[in-house]
Amino acid sequence: MRVTFLGTSGAVPTTQRAPSAVLVNREGERLLFDCGEGTQRQMMRFGTGFDVSHIFVTHLHGDHILGIPGLLQSLDFNDRTDALAIHVPPRSRDDVRSLVHAGGHQPGFPVRIHEVAPGSVAYAAADFEVRTVETDHRTTSMGFTLVEDDRPGRFDRDRAEELGVPVGPKFGRLHEGEAIELDDGRVIEPEQVVGDPRPGRRVVYTGDTRPVDAVVEAATDADLLIHDATFADDERERARHTGHSTAREAGQVAARAGAERLALTHLSSRYAGKWKRLEREASEAFEGACFVASDGQTVDVPYPE
Repeated sequence: MRVTFLGTSGAVPTTQRAPSAVLVNREGERLLFDCGEGTQRQMMRFGTGFDVSHIFVTHLHGDHILGIPGLLQSLDFNDRTDALAIHVPPRSRDDVRSLVHAGGHQPGFPVRIHEVAPGSVAYAAADFEVRTVETDHRTTSMGFTLVEDDRPGRFDRDRAEELGVPVGPKFGRLHEGEAIELDDGRVIEPEQVVGDPRPGRRVVYTGDTRPVDAVVEAATDADLLIHDATFADDERERARHTGHSTAREAGQVAARAGAERLALTHLSSRYAGKWKRLEREASEAFEGACFVASDGQTVDVPYPE
């Protein structure tokens, strides 16, 4: 799984940071979380490819959605025919539909807009889900959690051979949870040669939010938490008033959740060139790996040990 930060600025973009957008390439399927202005250009600039299957919108503030018309028109110019799903907060379908058809544009491929409530499943694939999580911003908002299914436990080849299982297809059947019968009539159960299930990966993207318990719960043992860190400590009252988090508060959320890594994003333009301060303040609250995300930065998310 690979996460590319396409836009990491707050509401006001800078020469170094574009508005919010994060692309997750999960085993070849591209999922886009928020779509700030110019996202399609960021995708070209950083080589992520355009073949996005789903867009997940945290809320309808402009710095998170104004890239949708441009991206859809770019997809049209590239002769896209596959359907695109856009998942949006409750009571926002009509507004997003207006964006899809901005300037009288009629996409040449199906665009399906789904309203999803916090605390539900936005997208269920064969071996992972994208779930919504309640957030606290100045408008109807939500975050998203990509959660993979548990993986089969490790296959003990030596033990299988000791039991007389012949090398070949029966190894695979056992690893997939199926009992097999040997030529002498003995039945070998999967639990005899397969260890306990291993967890899949978990990535959480909050969008704009105050620190909330729902995010702590969603990010429990997360491999990567991408959290709003708009302000430094000295602007904590402004953060509270505007529905954002400070970097330290993001660190506190990550610490409570026991996350593996914390990515700080949605940085106010006032910290242009001064982002190390935010990283330091978050690190004082969170002992795990912590970094301020930059446009174009790519992070690999390996499977847990």
